[in-house]
Amino acid sequence: MNAPNTELLKAVELALAGDWDAAHQIVQQYEDNEIAAWIHAVLHKVEGDTSNARYWYHQANQLNHLTDEPNAELNTIKMKLNSES
Repeated sequence: MNAPNTELLKAVELALAGDWDAAHQIVQQYEDNEIAAWIHAVLHKVEGDTSNARYWYHQANQLNHLTDEPNAELNTIKMKLNSES
């Protein structure tokens, strides 16, 4: 399913607000979308599940962000989504 930017932006905002579960529920709907996978990776990094995070970074083609600070990374994703709107 194609992920609308508004939904992905909502997931980023929820993640930045600390609502991991709500953000996770959104991105799970769009597993084939690279940006959703990237958000998913960050969520698992925040959770402390490094192996799952690595899987989602690979799906998103974003392994270079594995060690990034999560909030900074979420803001990077937010900027990318806003530039694509």
